[in-house]
Amino acid sequence: MSYAKNINNKYRENKLLMSFAYKRILLSVLLLSLIIFMTVNQAAQANQRLMNYNDVFNMEFANNPQFHPTENFLVYERISMDKYQDRQTKQLWLLDIDTKRHAPLLSASSTLTSSFSPVFSNDGRKIAFLSSTDNGIQIFVYWFNTKDLIQVSHLEKSPANLTWSPNNEQLAFTMFTPVKSKALFEELPKAPKGANWSQPAIFIDSVLYRGDGTGYFEKGFSQIYTISSEGGNANQVTQGSFNHNGPLAWAKASEDADSAMANRIYFSSNQKENWELEPLGANIFAIDTKTKDITQITDLTGPEGSVALSPNGKYIAFLHTNDRKLSYQVNQLMLMSVTKQEIVSLTPTLNRQIQDFKWQANSEGFVLSYADQGKTKIAELSTKGKFKKLDAELGSQSLGRPYVSGDFAVSANKQIVFTPNNPQSPAELALYQGQGKPTYLTSLNKDALENINVASTEAISINSSVDKLSISAWIAFPPNFDKNKQYPMILEIHGGPHAAYGNTFSLEVQLMAAKGYVVVWSNPRGSSSYGEDFANTIHHNYPSNDYQDLMDVVDAVIAKGYVNTKQLFVTGGSGGGVLTAWTVGKTNRFAAAVVAKPVINWMSFALTADAYPYFSQYWMPGKPWEIQDHLWQHSPLSLVGNVTTPTMLLTGESDYRTPISETEQYYQALQLAGVPTAMVRIPDSGHGIASRPTRLMQKVGNILAWFERYKSD
Repeated sequence: MSYAKNINNKYRENKLLMSFAYKRILLSVLLLSLIIFMTVNQAAQANQRLMNYNDVFNMEFANNPQFHPTENFLVYERISMDKYQDRQTKQLWLLDIDTKRHAPLLSASSTLTSSFSPVFSNDGRKIAFLSSTDNGIQIFVYWFNTKDLIQVSHLEKSPANLTWSPNNEQLAFTMFTPVKSKALFEELPKAPKGANWSQPAIFIDSVLYRGDGTGYFEKGFSQIYTISSEGGNANQVTQGSFNHNGPLAWAKASEDADSAMANRIYFSSNQKENWELEPLGANIFAIDTKTKDITQITDLTGPEGSVALSPNGKYIAFLHTNDRKLSYQVNQLMLMSVTKQEIVSLTPTLNRQIQDFKWQANSEGFVLSYADQGKTKIAELSTKGKFKKLDAELGSQSLGRPYVSGDFAVSANKQIVFTPNNPQSPAELALYQGQGKPTYLTSLNKDALENINVASTEAISINSSVDKLSISAWIAFPPNFDKNKQYPMILEIHGGPHAAYGNTFSLEVQLMAAKGYVVVWSNPRGSSSYGEDFANTIHHNYPSNDYQDLMDVVDAVIAKGYVNTKQLFVTGGSGGGVLTAWTVGKTNRFAAAVVAKPVINWMSFALTADAYPYFSQYWMPGKPWEIQDHLWQHSPLSLVGNVTTPTMLLTGESDYRTPISETEQYYQALQLAGVPTAMVRIPDSGHGIASRPTRLMQKVGNILAWFERYKSD
């Protein structure tokens, strides 16, 4: 027994030694593999270059996917940058989910340079879309069986909101229709032949007379038209001094609706007596395409829009906002029968803004997207109100700054294709499979990004020192970041102010990080995607405590130890411009600032901005001349005497949302105060400065050049 026990003990000892040896060998192999991986990874990074301004032209992203009504393929807009025309261009591409075939819809011989807004016919045999031509934007129809393409329209103005008739023979659309107007003074003598007289005076008597990105309005209204899908003359369906807005929904015959309802086109319109002064007054209407009779369908408190009919033709869904004159109000998805007209809210407790919704093919529910805590999420919603969150995050479509975004489509068999959020790439298309990582269907930016060392990002959360309110924030690190070093930091502030940033791809952030800056952005109080209470903490009180929220974020990042506190910089646009100007009026901790397209004086803004009926009613507690003290106390101009930070202004010369007169006020005030300042004016640009590639470059380039001027050693 003792011999056997001794043998067993030796066996156990040898087995234990072998186990230890095996583990040591395994650990050594793992460590060696890790070293090799890190070496290869570092070598790969060493071979990569930093992002530069020319890379803006190389970016592409997916947009507006549309599934075929019965087959498992879709058409989407592939958006790229035209280096020669300095603009975004759109092309329609086919994507087969089963075979993964990916190809342009139109042949290489097509002369159409930009095509968009695809809409399948109900039978799936044709697809209508809009395309730019030498004679403006026109309607085209493509036949899948014959590969034929025809230009359907020859319109003088741009059509929008295409929708098919139930029999697939006609298309409905909206189009601006001018109204002839006479000059007030008509006794001006006729100019003699060859005379060089001044241009006639322009007479304006409407409340809304100009808009950002549009300029001064031509007299007229958006009307609804129909046209044969085989071409011909457009037939104007609506008349009158109101805008008839899309999206449009052409009724379908159903067992619950009489045949007359099949002639209806549903739309939204604000037809209040003083509609220009009641900006949130739109209701749902229906027009009979044969009799031209208009029926008002809804009359709720607040606007209704985005109407969509169920595939079986029995129900109408639309978005509605219960108007309580708050500066931020979330919408709800409403449902009603086409016959009973009993309206019910399907999302009474969601407390998040619905971005988009689409009917499922069985008419028993929807897929919807909504903004939630700096993310765009999707969910299924039944017609009974049952809400089911889906594990997918949309995004990466806002190329300039890191705003939440995203798009999706739903197939006949309930498959979902969406633009997945990715902080390191613009939007691709991916297939949602219920769980796990999405299956990518496109790789539009692989060639553009594979040799670039893209900045990595990190999400953080802080509690505001004001009231412990939780504030979301994100950090982008310079490529080859070393936490043991110290870097200059840029605080980038979003606009809106009721908007939301997220951890998503942003060319502006990437270009800043590539220049060696730690970039920080956040959602201070007032931001959307956190519910009405969070957003309305700034109601009639903006900038409220946003400044302290932002400084708490800055302090939290500084505490991580890799920020040079002598090289702090701050910038932001629109509402972010307001907060940047407010910040330099409160502190001198920043080495330099860039205030982009700001509001500086709420009094002057209220009476010069394009949407002044809205701003004066929802953002202010009274008429501007009744609350001048209130407006002044909340205006960054009131703090200009405190400013010592070198501050540059940057605004589009054709900005009518936050007019350049706001920028000029602050520039001149800073000059009088002896503060180092400069003004950058972007010619022909409206509020959306980054709408053209070179403007985005100029925006970021000027910001960084200003910061470099004041970056100490």
